[in-house]
Amino acid sequence: MTGRKQIIFHIDVNSAYLSWTALEKLKTGSGVDLRTIPSIIGGDEKSRHGIVLAKSIPAKKYGIQTGEPVAAALRKCPGLIMEPPDHKLYRQYSRAMIKLLSEEFSPLLEQVSIDECYMDFTPIASRYSSPEEAAGKIRDRVFERFGFTVNVGVSTVKVLAKMASDFEKPGKVHTLYPEEIRQKMWPLPVSELFMVGRRSASKLEGLGIRTIGDLARTDPAFLTAHFKSHGRLMWEYANGIDESAVVTQKQEAKGVGNSTTLSEDVTEAPKAKEILRSLAASVAGRLQKAGQLAGTITVEIKYFDFTKASHQTQTLTPVNREEDIFRLACSLFDELWDGRPVRLLGIRSSRLTAEGEPVQLSIFDLPTAASTPAPEKPPNPAELSENGKPAARPDKSEKGKEARKAPSPEKLKKLDAAMEQIRRKYGENAVHRGNRHT
Repeated sequence: MTGRKQIIFHIDVNSAYLSWTALEKLKTGSGVDLRTIPSIIGGDEKSRHGIVLAKSIPAKKYGIQTGEPVAAALRKCPGLIMEPPDHKLYRQYSRAMIKLLSEEFSPLLEQVSIDECYMDFTPIASRYSSPEEAAGKIRDRVFERFGFTVNVGVSTVKVLAKMASDFEKPGKVHTLYPEEIRQKMWPLPVSELFMVGRRSASKLEGLGIRTIGDLARTDPAFLTAHFKSHGRLMWEYANGIDESAVVTQKQEAKGVGNSTTLSEDVTEAPKAKEILRSLAASVAGRLQKAGQLAGTITVEIKYFDFTKASHQTQTLTPVNREEDIFRLACSLFDELWDGRPVRLLGIRSSRLTAEGEPVQLSIFDLPTAASTPAPEKPPNPAELSENGKPAARPDKSEKGKEARKAPSPEKLKKLDAAMEQIRRKYGENAVHRGNRHT
């Protein structure tokens, strides 16, 4: 053991969908290993527009990329072999691999997608002469048992382990310790950094930031000015900073949420926010029906390549109104989305409290000038009428004051309740709010 306090592995199946499909076809006597020829796994052309979900190493030599249309891939390689995805089969292989890792190596696993997971190696380090030896045993055991290859990245933090597993493939073990960042990671194009999407990479390059090293040396305040909170995150990852732990147990769900897988990838913010509006209405309706308020709102995104991202915020005061949830969700989406095509959107609410419980008010819940009557001022002599009485002030009437008042929270609650009742009776699309966020 090297004496490091923490060691984390990132275990990633090489071309998972294609590898698993290839193995299954070999079992049925196909005769041709898809992994050895230019081949892809393509999506359902009717609903997914023929997107490339996985590619073989020979297909990669033709410039074929995951996420591009199948039609474009076929133009690059006319003899390309395409197979449809089999998600039931993929789940079976995924469960079998996780079971093997947890039983033969360590149960301290965090599965982050169907084909990748983190392992906290630290507690079992004494069983092996080095982390690299253990990583090699994991790679070899998976291949021996199932016939597909994995890359294993080794580091002290999750983001560096993830980056290491993306180095040369297939079936390789790579380290990326903090002292190796300058040599192994900084020379790479900025587009290869985890959590830097195509749109962010293009914008960074436009700012003269072309390598991960360039990004690491950039003033984080400059990045925040251009990318908001995502700028700080990219800077931290470029410098190998990641305090997140390996979460080995699923957290108990203590909230209300809803998500939807889209029939077509969404590439424009206004369209995404239309979907968020519908999700916000659903979450609000369920919260109101349960008589609960949410103290935290989370937005979840799954991209076209099945990578996931989420962002959350605490509310100033607990909420269960559609408009409040939608406003927060739009703000979170703007901070989170990196421009890649979106396959799934979700909104979750948590930190729930009963609607009748006392809550801490924020300063924004206090009466505003628009809703609080101003004290009467003595009349100005210049405003007196001929009979000595104050002249009429058309905008100062009680009716005018009432027109300028903001709706009270009670009125807004009644409005939401009425809208929810209409939806239950006549359908989800029976009534909609106007959208000021798109």
